[in-house]
Amino acid sequence: MRRPWLPILLSAVSACSLAPRYRKPPVESPPATFKEDSGEWQAVKPADIDSRGRWWEMFSDPRLNALEERVTASNQNIKAALARLEQARAATRIARAAHLPALTAGASATRSRTSVNSPSYSGTRSPIANDFVLDADLSYELDVWGRVRNTVSAARATAQASAADLATVDLSTHAELASDYFMLAGLDSQVLLVDKTVADYEQSLQLTRHLYDGGAATLADLDQARSQLESARTQATDFRLRRAQTEHAIAVLVAESPSTFRLDPHPLQLDRVPPAIDPGLPSQLLERRPDVAAAERRVSAANAEIGVARAAYFPVFSLAGEAGFESTKTSNWISAPSRFWSSGPSALLTVFDAGLHGAQTARARAAYDEEVASYRNTVLVAYQEVEDNLAALHALEAESVSQAAAVAATTGALTQSQYQFQGGVVTFLQVAVTENAALSAQLAATDIQVRRLTAIVLLVKALGGAWNVPTAPR
Repeated sequence: MRRPWLPILLSAVSACSLAPRYRKPPVESPPATFKEDSGEWQAVKPADIDSRGRWWEMFSDPRLNALEERVTASNQNIKAALARLEQARAATRIARAAHLPALTAGASATRSRTSVNSPSYSGTRSPIANDFVLDADLSYELDVWGRVRNTVSAARATAQASAADLATVDLSTHAELASDYFMLAGLDSQVLLVDKTVADYEQSLQLTRHLYDGGAATLADLDQARSQLESARTQATDFRLRRAQTEHAIAVLVAESPSTFRLDPHPLQLDRVPPAIDPGLPSQLLERRPDVAAAERRVSAANAEIGVARAAYFPVFSLAGEAGFESTKTSNWISAPSRFWSSGPSALLTVFDAGLHGAQTARARAAYDEEVASYRNTVLVAYQEVEDNLAALHALEAESVSQAAAVAATTGALTQSQYQFQGGVVTFLQVAVTENAALSAQLAATDIQVRRLTAIVLLVKALGGAWNVPTAPR
């Protein structure tokens, strides 16, 4: 028997797609150079054999390297992002399955009684009968309007976005650990500094008490020395609290219980020059940042979803077939006379839906506009983060120079005021002022060094984890 409709339906499978032709959303043209890049470094690209992912090794700190390796292997946020990626890949395979026919098989055995008063009852047979059925059903949707193809495209783009999300989480988590690590080292330095200051203040209090007993100092001098000592002890306790909380944060990042995790004190080296980073060109930034890639892939997925929504306006064409065996007795159930089959095409068109398909299409277009806006904002934020941290590095480098001069000046002033107090030239108030100024200057110098190292980490993160090691200054 000829089937003239079959070639027509088969040729329709490769018909049109109703999704708009996808183009990457245009963004503002990047500038030739970063605004805050002073251009003091001659950029050279790393060798192809060098890893560009283990960026923390530029700090040449074995303890930091060991902690970063533990983050890679154990961090729960990275594992959760990896699981989300596997879910997205599975969703792509689920969508792709609709490209092939679905085959189901079933068997049933029923015993029923037909009403003798029903129009289907025949008095020539018993109202009680058995029905044994063994059948297979084949169904296939002809993807005439590209609904399946666009569903697969959307799922594939979503999976690619999830892969970029994983890279973003991985980069952010390693950057967070490096920032916490340098903060911990800074707090170790500040605790060490304040503890030494407390010991010095105890000696000052003892000296002031002796002078007071001898009539060479006033009660106000004695109270000032005691107040200064207790304030320093309070400050030391606060630094220890902050250190404990930072250590707990590092424990969570390496997936260890804060109750059992411990890092021995490792004071920050203030005279160590932080590594320099060449940010490259702004036009390269969009290729480096995984969050930008994720945002662009979500735009592509939303574009494909428009095609899925628009396909609902048109008929759904399907091919269906059924074959099997049916009998009232098991003795002749699986036999040639008991076989049956049927096949043929079908079409389903929604005639009235009270505006449902129109609303779904409008929602898909609005979702696309949302993803485009999110993508463009992600690009702007990427440029902002690079500019922010470049500006921070330049400012903090200048601050470190002036703060080192302030530390030297306050240290010299403190030495002179202590000699003058012991000689009875000045009161202890002058000594207290210079001691507090010296302590504040040293604490500020440590804080600036921590901020410089943190700014480098944040710049690497803003650049997408890739960097160029600069040569000597021009």
